[in-house]
Amino acid sequence: MLFNSWTFFVFLVLTFGVYHFFPWPNRWRMACQIGLLTIASYVFYAWHTPWLVVILAASTWINAYVTLKLVQSQSNPQSRKNWVAFAILANLVVLAFFKYASLLVKSLLPGSWWSQWGFDFSQIPLPVGISFFTFQGISLVVDIYRSNGRGIEGLRPPQSRKEEGKLVVEVAFFKAFFPQLVAGPIVKAHEFMHQIGGKFLSAVDWENAIKNLIMGYFFKMVVADNLKEVTASLAYPAFVGMPGINLLFLLYGYSFQIFADFAGYSLIAIGLARLFGYQLPVNFNFPYISASITEFWRRWHISLSTWLKEYLYIPLGGNRKGAARTYVNLIIVMLLGGLWHGAAWSYMVWGGAHGLFLAIERLWVSRFGGRMRTGWWSGLVRVAQVVFTFHLVSLLWLLFQLPKFDQAVLFCREILAWKSGFLPQPLYVLIIFGSPVVLYHLWALVRPRLEGAGGSRLQNGLLSFLTDLSYAVMLVLILTNSGSPGEFIYFQF
Repeated sequence: MLFNSWTFFVFLVLTFGVYHFFPWPNRWRMACQIGLLTIASYVFYAWHTPWLVVILAASTWINAYVTLKLVQSQSNPQSRKNWVAFAILANLVVLAFFKYASLLVKSLLPGSWWSQWGFDFSQIPLPVGISFFTFQGISLVVDIYRSNGRGIEGLRPPQSRKEEGKLVVEVAFFKAFFPQLVAGPIVKAHEFMHQIGGKFLSAVDWENAIKNLIMGYFFKMVVADNLKEVTASLAYPAFVGMPGINLLFLLYGYSFQIFADFAGYSLIAIGLARLFGYQLPVNFNFPYISASITEFWRRWHISLSTWLKEYLYIPLGGNRKGAARTYVNLIIVMLLGGLWHGAAWSYMVWGGAHGLFLAIERLWVSRFGGRMRTGWWSGLVRVAQVVFTFHLVSLLWLLFQLPKFDQAVLFCREILAWKSGFLPQPLYVLIIFGSPVVLYHLWALVRPRLEGAGGSRLQNGLLSFLTDLSYAVMLVLILTNSGSPGEFIYFQF
């Protein structure tokens, strides 16, 4: 069920209405509301492919069962280690089978072996959102394990059968909550479990909910869905022979599209969660004003980068075991982060490239420190770094759209050849629908200075008016200039 469909709108209205307006008894309000949202989330997930809920249910049962075992075996460290290892392995095995079986079999076994089995591994279905809810499950059991049996805020060791059942229900809700179920943000247990409780309409943060929804739908339906009509040309052999200016803007357009599509989904998810009284973590913080790859990963898909840091980079040793080990850890984490995005070597190369640049930047800082940021010209240096980082990130996005390396290299060669002339219609579309992303990032640079300038009441009022006007314009454009509906890019992950 797509967020940008009328089916979802009806689903949302019905769920919201029952959730907030049904006269739940206060004693049972929490149980009834999370029960309703869990059932609604399973309906949402099963809408197009009902049998896939079996995978979600199995994942939920494994993680809930192990959570119970972890809080029940407080005095047995070895038992707790065994249970958390089992849970992590079980989560990863399910993910590996559905997402990576085809890649592993075809890469590791000769074709004469697997082709005669009579089973095409490429036909194994990829359950939507499996990477996201698998990482959620791992965060749950690891957070409980790290608590040494004390539990985490909002999820304490049960003292009775009734409390055990309550724990299982809350885990099921945590795993299935529909706003973030299929494409994040990746919600960690210690960020979410303490929020579970009875909710009231009077406590809904309407302003932030509506603003997130408007901007999210604008980015998805107006920016990304219109850009995708043109960036479809970023495919072999469609781009061969294009004028250089068109190729360059095609690269920019795809970079803007993937941001608008994924940031749009995350904003919609955050807005929807607020309607039901829950707060999801911010997932994007103006990533295209980053002056380095390190800064980029502090601003892009923040829930993934922090998950990788907390549950992979730090356990590997982080930066505590010397410079060489730090660089290796960075590259390993980003290689696996790339592979998380998809079952193709191109994703791993993409992640490895990001890891390599992270290591190079860390080495540079350790050797030269902040020398490049001193002096009157530091502002110009910052601008140059932002421009360089944006182009580097955009070039690496090519591996998402052109997974065959020779095609990505050919695209770069076509740009360097720089054929003269230009194709006006696609160029205008890229400029028109890419400009909101540029303005959005420029506004991130300008607004703090306006707000921190200590302006008059008139200036502050004008700033507030312009902000409200921008949301009104976005709402009008959603209704009048949306592109053809399409799935969110990160559904494939």
